[in-house]
Amino acid sequence: MWSKMHGETFLYWFGTKPRLALSDPAIIKEVLMNTGGLFERMKFDPVTRQLMGAKGLMELTGERWAVHRRISSLALNMEQVKGWVPKIVASITDMLEKWEEKRAGRDEFEMDVHKEVQNLSADIVSRTVFGSSFEEGKRVFELQEKQMHLASQYHSHVPIPRFLPTEKNRELRRLDQEIRGSIWKLVEAAKNRRKDDKSRNLLNLLTSSYKNHDGEEEKLEVEEIIDECKTFYFAGKETSATVLTWTLVLLAMHQEWQIKAREEVVRVCKDKEHPTADILSEFKIINMILHEAIRLYTPVTMLVREPCKDVKLGNLHIPANTPLIMAVIATHHDTKAWGEDADKFNPLRFSEPRKHLASFFPWGLGPRTCVGQNLTLVEVKLVLAMIIRQFSFVLSPSISSRSSGISDRTASIWCANPLQENLELNIGRWISSSMLKNGFG
Repeated sequence: MWSKMHGETFLYWFGTKPRLALSDPAIIKEVLMNTGGLFERMKFDPVTRQLMGAKGLMELTGERWAVHRRISSLALNMEQVKGWVPKIVASITDMLEKWEEKRAGRDEFEMDVHKEVQNLSADIVSRTVFGSSFEEGKRVFELQEKQMHLASQYHSHVPIPRFLPTEKNRELRRLDQEIRGSIWKLVEAAKNRRKDDKSRNLLNLLTSSYKNHDGEEEKLEVEEIIDECKTFYFAGKETSATVLTWTLVLLAMHQEWQIKAREEVVRVCKDKEHPTADILSEFKIINMILHEAIRLYTPVTMLVREPCKDVKLGNLHIPANTPLIMAVIATHHDTKAWGEDADKFNPLRFSEPRKHLASFFPWGLGPRTCVGQNLTLVEVKLVLAMIIRQFSFVLSPSISSRSSGISDRTASIWCANPLQENLELNIGRWISSSMLKNGFG
């Protein structure tokens, strides 16, 4: 909204500190693609640092960041992720079986769709990344939910110094200690079973040592592993759940694309019971739908960088340490890049390569591109394919009749099984918020 009022580049004040908002793809590309260390990620505030971890990939800079990046990239490369497809499919199958149990023979029923996909994403993170079932990791998720709720209150009210022994500050510290203790137990368990565990989950990979380009051994310390786990637990679950929820709502509103996607899934999967890793690249229509949903409702609304010295960008002379706010959502809705219908759902935009690299960057660009995007994209494709193959859905009448159905961030979906008997499903309230303002990686 501000970009439409004040242009692609404008200055605004955050308290006593000026911030420069950017939505020009050329300037954004110059900032994010810089590999000389000129633009650093802005440091988290103390509460967010406690939530995400001070020694994790999102907060680190310099050589220690490079070590974390190399190890995380090896652990989350596409070949590793493809090896986790059977576990992801197993999680999705369990969710769909629970939907059938809840239906209990009825023609229709209603559920909280965002909560469903949050639980699914949490289960997938636990099974594939940490090698544990959702029940074993459930306590960590519950604690992080409470911690996130308290952190959001901190940002929405007059901040109270963290060193004061208020009830909220004490609770934040207690939650952090319990979360770290729970993850520490998972780390120690992974170390003990690593030699016998051939599943190569992320936790096993993070606790392993690697040799860099100079032949030197690199390894993460226990505290660093714990902070990386906190990041993956939180970011992995929230990002996937948000993308899935928006995509389901958009497909419920646009039946023609839902039908095209279903036809593609049936054609590609053929007689296979479930999608497999070797056919994921054949989901062309699903890929287009997914990218268009992410463009319209990106899980990360902005990326923030700070120049470490005075710098010139285009015709702008920017002082050192000025926060540069790269408005992802504004760029994704820019009519110059996407046409006059930029606010409309049209997956055909992604039928051809993009004209400008920085017109679409939900995962960031350059050296800090989201290290977890492979896992997120594979997970979401599999979930969409399996749901679409089993169910058809439209917005429920209770939401369709409300003109503010989408803008007030509530939605329901009315579903029917297109391949078996007529099955209808109301999928209820969902939330599209995310605290990942600085991206993942």
